[in-house]
Amino acid sequence: MKRLLLIDDHPIMRHGLAQLIRAEEGLEVCGEAGSAREGLDAVGTLKPDLVVIDLTLPDKNGLELLKDIHAMHPGTQCLVLSMHDETMYGERALRAGARGYIMKEAAADHLITAVRKILSGGIYVSESMASRMLEQVTGQRVKTVASLDTLTDRELEVLEMIGQGVATKNIAEKLCISARTVEAHRAHIKDKLAITDGAALVRYAVQWVESRTKV
Repeated sequence: MKRLLLIDDHPIMRHGLAQLIRAEEGLEVCGEAGSAREGLDAVGTLKPDLVVIDLTLPDKNGLELLKDIHAMHPGTQCLVLSMHDETMYGERALRAGARGYIMKEAAADHLITAVRKILSGGIYVSESMASRMLEQVTGQRVKTVASLDTLTDRELEVLEMIGQGVATKNIAEKLCISARTVEAHRAHIKDKLAITDGAALVRYAVQWVESRTKV
C-alpha cells in the first residue's frame, strides 16, 4: 500500500483528491495539511511515499516548500497539482524537486496516472510540456529577451505580490526578507523584463495576475 500526503489550503479540494485516491487499489491517503509548515511537519512525521502539493499556500510559496522537502527528506517523491499554468511553473517545480506537474483542471483525468508513474520511478508532465522541454534541450525553443522565464522563483513570487497590490513592506514581512531586498528584486525584474519605471512594473504585474486568474 502506497501512502500519500495531501498539501492544499482548500479542504474541499483535499476531500475530492482523497476520494479519488482512496478509490484506487494500492493507494491510501495517510494525511492532509493546509499550509507549508503543517505539510513539512507531516512529511517528517508520516514519511509518505508521495506528497501532492499545491503551489498556492497561505504561509509559503509551494516552490519553496518543494525545496525544503527535497533538502530535508530527499527520498520523498512530490507531485505538484496547481491551478497555475504549467508553461510558467512546470519546469520551475521540476527544478525545485518535484517529479511531476498537473494542472487542477486535469486532475480528474490524469492524477492517478501521474501518481502511479512517479511511484514507479518516472516523471509525469503533460504532452505539451514534454514537447516544450524537448525543444529547449535540442535548442529549438527560442526565448524572447523580455521573458518571464528569465525571472528567478523569488522574483516571480515578488512580481505576483506586486500584481496583487501588496506593498513593499508587506512583501518583505511575508517573505521574511528586508524591504531593501524587495527593492533589489524589483530592480532585477524591471531589468529582465525591459521595464523602465516602477509604475510600468505595477501595471505589468497587475495585468499578468489578472490574465492568470481569467484562465
